[in-house]
This record gives sequence, structure tokens and C-alpha cells, in this order.
Amino acid sequence: MRILAYIPARGGSKGVLHKNIRPLYDKPLIAWTIEVAKHCPEITDLVVSTEDAEIAAVATAHDCRVLPRPVELASDETTGVEVALHVLQAAGGIYDLVVQLQPTSPLRISADISACIQRCGPNGAPACVSMVRATEPPSWMFTQTPTGRLNPVLRRRLKLLRRQDLPPAYLLNGAVYVARPDWLQLHRTFLGPGVHGQEMPAERSIDIDTLADFAAAEALFRQEGHSADNHNPSTHRHHAPNPSIQIAASR
Repeated sequence: MRILAYIPARGGSKGVLHKNIRPLYDKPLIAWTIEVAKHCPEITDLVVSTEDAEIAAVATAHDCRVLPRPVELASDETTGVEVALHVLQAAGGIYDLVVQLQPTSPLRISADISACIQRCGPNGAPACVSMVRATEPPSWMFTQTPTGRLNPVLRRRLKLLRRQDLPPAYLLNGAVYVARPDWLQLHRTFLGPGVHGQEMPAERSIDIDTLADFAAAEALFRQEGHSADNHNPSTHRHHAPNPSIQIAASR
């Protein structure tokens, strides 16, 4: 299978200035995703999609091919699917799958990407997204009216009150999105009919959006089992670097 992975990284981050190239532990944030993607054996081509010259320079310094993104596709209103479809067109070639890897998920490992891709193999799911188990069940959640009245989030609220009796619920963690290009073009969402989910552990599911998230990620890297050396994909013997990516990235 030919699989194109892209890292969407626009320069106009609002919460943290230059978030995508801000240092995390010992390298720019986006570099963690570039390195992990390069060590995913299923990925055949890897690109960074950006309109920002500084991000492009960092990506190039880490031997990753850059696809310039039109400024009109770098606004707050731009959807991930719009970027995906532009990348597919601009990259050239015919691909069996497209994979979106947000740079704000630095703790994912190549095995997480592989697991999502494998769910979309021949005769598999048309799409797969990574997820993390929710810490609180939706049956315990409510909205509140201006007058203070509570309304259950679920229309048919489960009457089970003990956590252990409730079915598990999951949240998208933003780390991995995989889809067949024709399916994505038709439904224009990674969450269309037939999408599957692939669970990731909470400790690898952090999504960086604030300075507090940067601090939390650094703390996780420093913990046993999450040091920079242990996270480096080159230490996972079953995920050796994919040589075809090295070629594509240097074009």
C-alpha cells in the first residue's frame, strides 16, 4: 500500500506563539512527530504542510519534505479535511491511505500510527482515528440552562450509577487520523460512516495547546519510560526507519 502521511503545521497559533516549533524537552515540538513518522514502517511518503517560513525551515532541517500551503488554507476556519485534500493534490501520486499527524501529539509512538493504519488495510475500515478512554462517563454529564436547570447530555440517560457498571466511553485524542482518499473526498470528514477507533493510553494522548500542556508533556518525558531516549523511535527495534521515507523527504 502507498501511504501518504502529512503533518499540518500552520504558523498562526493563538494560544502559544510559534507553538509548533517551540522547544519541547530537547527539540522543536514538530520534530517529535517527524521522527516518529519516519520510523513507522507503513508510511511511504511524509510531508509537512505549512504556510510559515520558520516552520518550513525547521522541517527541512529535520529532513522532511515541505508542501507550501496557500494562506487561505491556514486560517482558524480551515478544516483538517481541506488541508488533507490539498496535500493529496499537491503531493502528486496515487495513495491508498492518507494519514494526518498533528504536531501537538508529541508522545505518540510509531506503534500507535501503525495500529491505526492496519485497521484500514485491504478489506478493512475506510478510516480510523486514535482515541483515549474518557475519565468520566457521559451519563454523568449535564448541560445547564440560564435558569440553572440541568439537562442530561445523553437523551437516554443510563440509570447505572456505579462507574464499574457503565460501558466505557472514548474521546478523540487528535494523535492519528487515517482514511482512504476517495472516502475522505466523498464524506469530507475523518469521522464519516464506517470509521473505526484505535485506543491509545492516556500517557501518550496529551494534546498540546497551552503552556501548561508543554509543562505536562515535559514532565511525562522525564518520568521513567518517557525519557527522550525511551521515546525515540529508533529504540523500538520493530519500528526501524522506513528507507522510502528518507528518499521522499529529501526530494
